[in-house]
Amino acid sequence: MTTFNFILIGFIVLYLFNVIKILPEYERGVIFRLGRLLKNPKGPGITLVFVPLDRIVRVSLRLVALDVPTQDIITKDNVSVKVNAVVYYRVIDPNKAITSVEDYDYATSQMAQTTLRSVLGQAELDDLLSNREKINEELQDILDRQTDPWGVKISTVEIKHVDLPQEMQRAMAKQAEAERERRAKIIHAEAEFQAAEKMVEAAKLMEPHPMALQMRYLQTLSEIATENNSTTVFPIPIDFMEVFAGKGKK
Repeated sequence: MTTFNFILIGFIVLYLFNVIKILPEYERGVIFRLGRLLKNPKGPGITLVFVPLDRIVRVSLRLVALDVPTQDIITKDNVSVKVNAVVYYRVIDPNKAITSVEDYDYATSQMAQTTLRSVLGQAELDDLLSNREKINEELQDILDRQTDPWGVKISTVEIKHVDLPQEMQRAMAKQAEAERERRAKIIHAEAEFQAAEKMVEAAKLMEPHPMALQMRYLQTLSEIATENNSTTVFPIPIDFMEVFAGKGKK
């Protein structure tokens, strides 16, 4: 076997190593043959790429967590806040992801930032803090429609943190404190009203039974006497009180 044959065999073996590509389960290969896109992406498994006629671009189909940088946003009620978010997306059409946009990852990030500023700029601060789930769904719907021509599917959009100015934090703290005081007063008033109702019911029950009222009176005296205090209690007979009650009725 001549030297030329060895060189030829070595070239063939080296070429076969370059032709055979192994794609894992989560990857697909977009093939360009003489500059033209092949209809179906290749993979997973063994794929033949006939270089230099073919060129392969690997595309991952796994879910990607894209961190959206902090954005300065002015809400609808003119409050300046800083908001950051996270976008979960995956490529569902590798051919579109390569041919429709130059860099789908960068394009998705920029689209997420502009959409975040646009949507949150139309919301009030109370909605941003209390209706966050609704805003997340709106962001997800808008982004999904915008990235659909790129072969990218937006799975979820989550607002991670809303940074409020110090003045707004103090104002909200005062508002929350005032709300707690209002609720406490309402609960106290309701408790007083319920106690008054029970006392009226008890008085109606005791009215036809004077002995029950006298027993309650003696029980109250007993409870006062057991406490450690310097007050001296002189019990007044119930009959003596009835004299004044009778004059009041007259």
